[in-house]
Amino acid sequence: MEKVHAAIDFLLTQKLLFTAIIIMFIILIRRLILWKIRGDVAFVSEEQRNWMSRTKNGSFALTVLLLFILWQSEINEFALSVTAIAVAIVVASKEIILCFTGSIQRASSRSFRIGDWIEVGKICGEVIEHNMMATVIQEIDLHHGQYDYTGKTATLPNSMFFTYPVKNLNFMKRYVYHDFAIIVPKFVNLYPLVPVMLEKIDSHISYFSDVAKRYNAVIEKHAGVDLPGSEPHIHITSGATGEQVVHFMLFCPTDKATHLEQEIRADFMQLYEETFPKESSE
Repeated sequence: MEKVHAAIDFLLTQKLLFTAIIIMFIILIRRLILWKIRGDVAFVSEEQRNWMSRTKNGSFALTVLLLFILWQSEINEFALSVTAIAVAIVVASKEIILCFTGSIQRASSRSFRIGDWIEVGKICGEVIEHNMMATVIQEIDLHHGQYDYTGKTATLPNSMFFTYPVKNLNFMKRYVYHDFAIIVPKFVNLYPLVPVMLEKIDSHISYFSDVAKRYNAVIEKHAGVDLPGSEPHIHITSGATGEQVVHFMLFCPTDKATHLEQEIRADFMQLYEETFPKESSE
């Protein structure tokens, strides 16, 4: 027992050594826990990501708490010595403070959680990790209508949450309002093609239309707004130089959106060629 007390007294006098031991011990425990959570799977699930994030945040908070307790007397002395330059420290650490307060704002508003799709500024992606300083997302190409992962990982400082609005796009993980347009350079009457195209689109989406209606109703109830609906929509507008633009909008599974667009484009081009053979051959 005397040896234990002697070892503790020695470590308390050698605080740098004790600090290094504490940090190494917590890092080893954290790596062991993360290894147990991840296992041997190739892809990490959303639940695993949640537990991995909690482990990282918890180990960081525990490290800070233990080091604060260990160095409390030195911190008090240091705080007294820097009172005169407190304003300069605040100005210099403005970004760090904003990151911490941004994290508090995110947690209090519950704007998103791990696994959600979000858009911050021009960056879109799935949240894979968040901590007191930053949020990490897997980037998704939403602006080009592809809904595919780009393979890029973006680390967003939490201070961005005060500069840019955070859009939660989580419902788009399953279904999305996918819109695209086809430009027709010749000025012809395209309205007779609309009912035929709607029939063709209905044949393409028949296998998921019932599920789409239910999911659309769930989103409407959750958001409290009247959404366009799960039915396909077609409308025609004119461009600045006289061309006609045929707009399509579908409520469809996110992973099927690009494939459905290609099928509908092919149907429209074939129907246009059959209806207006002269215009299509010129």
